[in-house]
Amino acid sequence: MKMANLPDCDVLRALIQALACFAFCGFTLCIAAQNSQNEREFPQSKVAIEKALKTLQPSVAGRLPLLEGFVVPGDRPLDRFSRAYYQCAVQVNSVASGESVVRVNAKITAWYADTTPAHSGYQVLPSNGRLEADLLDQIADALNPKAAAGADFKSGTSAEPKPSLSAPTPRFPDGSIRGSGVNRPPDAGPSLKAQTDAAEKHEQELANEAKGLEEILQNQTHPNNLVAVKTNGTPVLQSPNAEGKILFPATAGDEFELLDANSNWVHVRISGLSRGWIRRSALEMPEGTASGKRQSGDPSPDAAEEFKLSSEQLAPFPGDWEPLKGKIVKILTVQKTNEGASSSGPRTKLLFAKTLLQKKYAELAATDGAPAGIVLIFDSDDGGMLAATSATLKEWQVGSISDEAIWRQCFFDPPEVFADAK
Repeated sequence: MKMANLPDCDVLRALIQALACFAFCGFTLCIAAQNSQNEREFPQSKVAIEKALKTLQPSVAGRLPLLEGFVVPGDRPLDRFSRAYYQCAVQVNSVASGESVVRVNAKITAWYADTTPAHSGYQVLPSNGRLEADLLDQIADALNPKAAAGADFKSGTSAEPKPSLSAPTPRFPDGSIRGSGVNRPPDAGPSLKAQTDAAEKHEQELANEAKGLEEILQNQTHPNNLVAVKTNGTPVLQSPNAEGKILFPATAGDEFELLDANSNWVHVRISGLSRGWIRRSALEMPEGTASGKRQSGDPSPDAAEEFKLSSEQLAPFPGDWEPLKGKIVKILTVQKTNEGASSSGPRTKLLFAKTLLQKKYAELAATDGAPAGIVLIFDSDDGGMLAATSATLKEWQVGSISDEAIWRQCFFDPPEVFADAK
């Protein structure tokens, strides 16, 4: 090679260019493979494909008995996930030739049991394309029933309709069938029967493992701050409003951490900072909720017993804080339950303020013409004022701001009374 005669810097530059070319080619091939799994062209019209999709509704969404083989492995062990659920979004587009392009995207969610219980919750896992490819195959079979029946006849299987499953079953490639038979070459790979037996054995091992994990989960102590969904398709909303945006439909048996609740709505943690609202009537509530037992997210007994809400009114903001200056706000006046009690610490005030802000914003968000913010005035010898804009409270409610970070977005007067907020 002539490259040996080049100066050292030129050799290095040539190697870098070659490596960049290889990396680009590999990335292009990866994208092409992913598109081929998720997208397929059909000769039928868009109307015909949408009609066929109606007969395949049980395959569009449902539970997964296991995650292995359906998701891209990550840094989290799959044996810590349970209650896996998948939902396929199907997009059908017509092309100029009269044909149609169908694209399928599968969303897989599962409950992750972290070693730290506070970090547990539902998480989204990336699909490896198996669900998408299987649904596209089912669409092709529905559009060409005669061809599908002929394939069954050639392979020696019955043409009776297959039972509906909650998750797609693996399909063997056509090459494994063509490679089987009496005249099979001696150097060919394993026979179809050997492949089938191996697959069935593997599936059985996975099923036994999943059953063992379920038993372990059932035998564990069940947390008392979880709510369970009663029926399939229960909407999880972005706000406590029947007209609010639907985040996703929950499945019967799904469990969520309870953050707060009122007579109509329950505030739940979906995963991490992600939160949502579910109608109370659609949930199995923990024991003691109906009798007024405090749940996760309520203030400590000391905070709840030390303060009480004495009055509330709509009025201009009583201060010079720019985000609310001159705007109409909801003013909540808070008093001590026992006027003769000693001064309360900053943390007790913040715990009470946190729950009151959650409750009052949920009520205001469900009404028209919500004020620009909420103001809490502690009417006591060690009082103080705390204010938050409605925009900040909305971000907090949907999980864009954590419980720890909310105070950085608030106004305190004087700040030293709420020293813990720093």
